[in-house]
Amino acid sequence: MSAPVPPLLWTPATGFAETTELARYERWLETTRGLSFPDYHALQRWSATDLEGFWGSLWDFFEVEAGSPYERVLGSRAMPGAEWFPGARLNLAQHVFRHRDPAAVAIHHQSETEPLRDITWGELTELTAQIQAGLEALGVGPGDRVCAYLPNIPEAAAALFATAALGAIWSCCSPDFGVRSVVDRFAQIEPKVLITVDGYVYGGKPAARLEAVAEMRANLPSLQATILLPYLDHNATLPGTIPWGEFLAPGTLHFEQVPFAHPLWVVYSSGTTGLPKPLVHGQGGVLLEHWKQVQLHWDARPGDRLYWYSSTGWMMWNLLLGGLLTDASVITYDGSPGHPDMNVQWRLAAEAGATCFGTSAAFIAASMKAGVRPAEAGDMSKMRAIGSTGSPLSPDGFRWIYDHVNPDVWLFSMSGGTDVCTAFIGGVPTLPVHEGELQARALGAAIEAWDESGKQLVEEVGELVLTEPMPSMPVELWGDTDGSRYHDAYFGMYDGIWRHGDWIRITDRDSAVIYGRSDSTINRRGIRMGTAELYRAVLAADDVVDALVVDIPREDTDGWMPLFVVLRPGAELTPELVAELKRRVREDCSPRHVPDEIRQIAEVPRTLSGKILEVPVKRILMGARPSDVASPDALANPAALEVFADLAAELNSP
Repeated sequence: MSAPVPPLLWTPATGFAETTELARYERWLETTRGLSFPDYHALQRWSATDLEGFWGSLWDFFEVEAGSPYERVLGSRAMPGAEWFPGARLNLAQHVFRHRDPAAVAIHHQSETEPLRDITWGELTELTAQIQAGLEALGVGPGDRVCAYLPNIPEAAAALFATAALGAIWSCCSPDFGVRSVVDRFAQIEPKVLITVDGYVYGGKPAARLEAVAEMRANLPSLQATILLPYLDHNATLPGTIPWGEFLAPGTLHFEQVPFAHPLWVVYSSGTTGLPKPLVHGQGGVLLEHWKQVQLHWDARPGDRLYWYSSTGWMMWNLLLGGLLTDASVITYDGSPGHPDMNVQWRLAAEAGATCFGTSAAFIAASMKAGVRPAEAGDMSKMRAIGSTGSPLSPDGFRWIYDHVNPDVWLFSMSGGTDVCTAFIGGVPTLPVHEGELQARALGAAIEAWDESGKQLVEEVGELVLTEPMPSMPVELWGDTDGSRYHDAYFGMYDGIWRHGDWIRITDRDSAVIYGRSDSTINRRGIRMGTAELYRAVLAADDVVDALVVDIPREDTDGWMPLFVVLRPGAELTPELVAELKRRVREDCSPRHVPDEIRQIAEVPRTLSGKILEVPVKRILMGARPSDVASPDALANPAALEVFADLAAELNSP
C-alpha cells in the first residue's frame, strides 16, 4: 500500500533542468550512443543494469586519460571481487591538475584564526609538486603509505594529491582523534611517512598535540620520517621530526600511471568487534565515482563554488576534494561549525559565494534550535543548492531550509558511507523535492530494500542492499589476505549482495527515506566509530568490568547515545567516574563520540556464544518487545533485556 505523498517543496524552474550537467550528459548519451530515456528513473535503471554501458560512457564523457587503455569495462561483476577496467593505467591526480589556468582559484579557505583567502591553481600545483618532491626524497614510491594527522587546510589537500600522484597510498585522521584511535588505524597499514601539525584550534580553543604525536610515533614502528607542519606555533619543534620548510623541495609535478584498482587511500569504517576496518579504495574507482557524484548529482558547473563543511576525518572531505575534478572550485573551513556563533557557516557560504553549500543534518537541526536566520547572514543569491548528509534530515529540517534560507533553493538530502566513499542515494537536480525524502537512487547504484529472507520491498522498511557492484567499493580491506573479513562485513547476511547497514524505504515513486543504522555502528556527524573502540576506552577504567553502548536515532539531533556499564562489586557510578569515562572516550576516541548519558546496569545481555546484544537493545529502546528481537533460548542471560524494556517504557511515557 502506498504511503501518502509528502508535501512538494521544490520543482526545477522552467529551463533549470535543461541547463544542468545531468541534462548535458543525457544529451551526450543520445548523440553519441543513441540512447534516450523518458525520465531520470528510466536512466537510473539503465545505469544500474547495463553496468558496462553506463560506466564506459562516463569514461568517454569525462574524457579520462589513461597511460594504457582498458581491455573491457567489467572483467567480473561478482561481489566481492568485481574487476573494473582491467588493463587500464591512470592517475587520479593527473585529472585534478590537467588543463588548469594557473591564475584561476582552486580553493577558497577560511579557518577560525584566518580570514577567507584564495589558493590559485598555480599555487596549489607548486605546493603539490614541492610535497611530491619531498616525499620522493624520503624514498616514497608506489604502494608506500603516507599518513596524515592534519586539519582541513590546503596543505592537507596538496599532500593527498602529491601522494596520489606518486602512486603511494594516503590515509588521514583529523587532529581531534585520540592517540589510541589514530594508532588503531595507522598501525594496521604500517606507514612510511607521517605528516602532522603541532595542534589545532576548535571552538576558539587551541589544542596542543605534540605530546600526542610523540606517543603515536612510539607506537608506529614502521615510520621512517615524520614531517611537522607548524600550525599553533610557527616555532614548534619535536625531536626526530623534519620541519615543514625543510621537507618541501623544488620539483615538477608528475604522475605515476597505476592500475585502475591501485590503492588510492585507506579510510576506516568501524565495526562492532576488533580494530577499525581499513577500507582500501582504488584510484580509478574513486576517479569515476567522485566525478559522477559531484558533476552530475551535485550539478557542479564551470565557475561554481562548492562547499561542504567537514573535517579530514569524514569521507565528505575526500568527496569535496573530488569537486576539483570538475571545472568548479571548492571552499574549505577549519574549525567549529558553531564558533563564534551558529551563523558562521552561513556567513562563509555567503562571503565565498557558494553555489552549493553542504552540511550535516545535525548542523541544520542545531541552526533551527539556535534561532539562526541564514537569510540575514549575507547575500546568498548565488546559492543554487543545499546538501545534507551524515544522518537523515527530518521533515522539519526540510521545511526550515525553505522557510529561513531560500524558498527557491534545491535541497538534496543524501546517504552513502565511508565504505564506498560516496552517496548512492541523494540529489538529482532535474527532480522535485518532497519533504523528508531523498530524491532518488544515484546513477550506477543498484539499491533495493530487502527483508531478512532476501525479498525486495517497496513502500516497506528493509535492509539497504546493493545488488550490483560499484567501482568505488573497496578493492580490499588492508591485511585481509583471504577476504574473509571483507565478506563478513558486507556479504555475510546475503551471499553475493552488499548489505550496507541502513534501514531504507523505497517508495513507489522511486524516492527513498532513510531510517538510520540497522547495525550497531555509532554515527556522529557522518563519522562512524565501532563500539569496540568505545569499549576499549571505558574498560580501561579500573571500576568498569563490562559495557554496552547503542546509538538511538532521534529526530533533529545526532541521536541519543547512552553508555551502560557494569561495575566491579562495591564500586559506584559517581559523578567523578562519569567524568572519567567521558574523558577517556574523548581522548582515546574522539569528542564527537562522548556518550550522552551513562547508566549502571547489573549485567550486559549476551548470546550463548558471548556476543553483546547491541542491535536487540537498540531495537528495544526504539520500542520493540524483547521477545520480538531475540530468542531467550539463544541468550546466556535473557532477563538482562528487561532492564532496557523498562527504560524504554520510562522514556516513551507521556
